[in-house]
Amino acid sequence: MRLLAACALSLVLYAALFGWMLDRPLAYGFLRREIALKLDRGAAIGSPKLVILAGSNGPYSHRCETIEPILGIACVNGGVAVGIGLDYLFARWERRLAPGDIVYLPMEAAQYSRSRAATDLGPDASIMFRHDWRTLGRLPPDRWVAALFSFDLRYALMAVIERALLAGGFHDPRAADEGRTDAWGDHTGHTAALAAPYRAVLARAHPTYPNAAQVAQGYGTRLIVRFLAWARTHGVRAIGGLPTEFRDDPMSPATRHAIAAIYRANGAGFLELANRSLYPRADFFDTPDHLSEPWQIVQSVAVAHGLRRMLGRALVVSAASPSAASSPPAGR
Repeated sequence: MRLLAACALSLVLYAALFGWMLDRPLAYGFLRREIALKLDRGAAIGSPKLVILAGSNGPYSHRCETIEPILGIACVNGGVAVGIGLDYLFARWERRLAPGDIVYLPMEAAQYSRSRAATDLGPDASIMFRHDWRTLGRLPPDRWVAALFSFDLRYALMAVIERALLAGGFHDPRAADEGRTDAWGDHTGHTAALAAPYRAVLARAHPTYPNAAQVAQGYGTRLIVRFLAWARTHGVRAIGGLPTEFRDDPMSPATRHAIAAIYRANGAGFLELANRSLYPRADFFDTPDHLSEPWQIVQSVAVAHGLRRMLGRALVVSAASPSAASSPPAGR
């Protein structure tokens, strides 16, 4: 009996420590703020609106600031990072979506094949347990348990270190090194000049992609299919798309077709651009999912025109549109 009481007390202390006291304001606080800012814009702009949902391919390789004036409806870039669970991302955005809204999903290939364990124990598990019980309560009970036990000694140590850094006036260098998030939720400032330190790494990079069977059977695919069903029943139009990739080392045609089939088989549209979102390595910033800013704009113009054709909308000419965005930068 004493052993059971001791175990129960230990569990209560553990939950109190990680649920109310320890936090990681730099690593996880950054993600939480990004998500909150994008959701706030989604609520503020009303409907109809276009929401882009993906991992970091969303904000780095797509630009709502460019898409919005071409398509003629408000846009918010809701992509954050591949590590964020899709069930969490969808649960947050379902509360912001209304009939007539459009969701574009240029998901990274890894999102489809992501396992249940990786989804359950991503950074959103700790974020929910510490800050967002409302969303956690909407997810299945196994996610509650995973969130409770998503902490470890490393988390505790990093929580202390991060708080000490902030108390000492630490300045987060990410904005200067990688760019920043704008009012649309886009990542901006990731210029070709800032990409220079990554060029040697990108030149040697060999991306790995899931095969068609892994895409079709992946847990991430199940979550996407579930969201597509939700969208159909709530008057939200979902359109899938391809992530950006190296032109000389893309995913296989079978994998690409498997991704498209997920959307088409579940009542959603699928946008495949003429270039299949393939670009030379020199056009990327720091990973195969992140175009540098000039090519982010080029990709966004192509996506906007593709969506406009699918939606049957008239082209809207706006002074806010980049004057030369549809053409590659000079010297190409």
